Amino acid sequence: MRAIIVEDEKPAARLLSRKLEKLSIEVVQMLHSVEEAVSYFRSNAAPDLLFLDIQLSDGLSFEIFSQVEISSAVIFTTAYDEYALKAFKLNSIDYLLKPIDEDDLEAAVLKFRKRFEKDDQPDFNLEQLKQLFAPSSAKAYKSRFTVKIGAQLRIIELKDIELIFSENRGTYIHTIDNRDYLIDQTMDEVEQELDPAQFFRVSRKFIVPLTSVKEITAYSNSRLKIIPATYKADEVIVSREKVADFKKWLE
Repeated sequence: MRAIIVEDEKPAARLLSRKLEKLSIEVVQMLHSVEEAVSYFRSNAAPDLLFLDIQLSDGLSFEIFSQVEISSAVIFTTAYDEYALKAFKLNSIDYLLKPIDEDDLEAAVLKFRKRFEKDDQPDFNLEQLKQLFAPSSAKAYKSRFTVKIGAQLRIIELKDIELIFSENRGTYIHTIDNRDYLIDQTMDEVEQELDPAQFFRVSRKFIVPLTSVKEITAYSNSRLKIIPATYKADEVIVSREKVADFKKWLE
């Protein structure tokens, strides 16, 4: 019985190959990308069994099937969680969860051999799987604020924000030139519109950009204190329940 492994991590491919050899399956080729797999299958016969990693270095492995016709039975290998793997069960597709357990591998191969003898290979819905595992569209986060000053409008770029704070039910932007601008949004609304990789809500009162977090000191009750360059109206405290997440965010 002949197999091909499509896996972008070469050590993982070699390890799987050794495990398959113990099960008397000959690995005739190891491929490491969508492009390499497509090129190979355009000029070589398909094997009996194909071990296919879902996420390859140059895209989803499902893209291989849209470019070449492959008649092999497929066992997917994946690091995706159990929730995502429900799609495989619904499509009666064999899969192995990484890191691949030898007993699970042996069971999958045995299952395949029984199907192979009966020539009974389930079809799978390629489009459904592609949609499930394709990266979701990136959320468009706010890139600037427009504030009204009298009859004029002013654009505030994110790089000019030192922090955002709430005061007397109003929401304000404090800029690096030590000015405050009232905006017509709540803190909750602003928080949802900002990239969480660049902005962190340290408390109900403050949202701070990563660029402003340059000096941090310990504060009472296991809290932290951020010392902004220009904002002095109040202490910027990281609330105790957010300290752990804040430290992870800084990493």
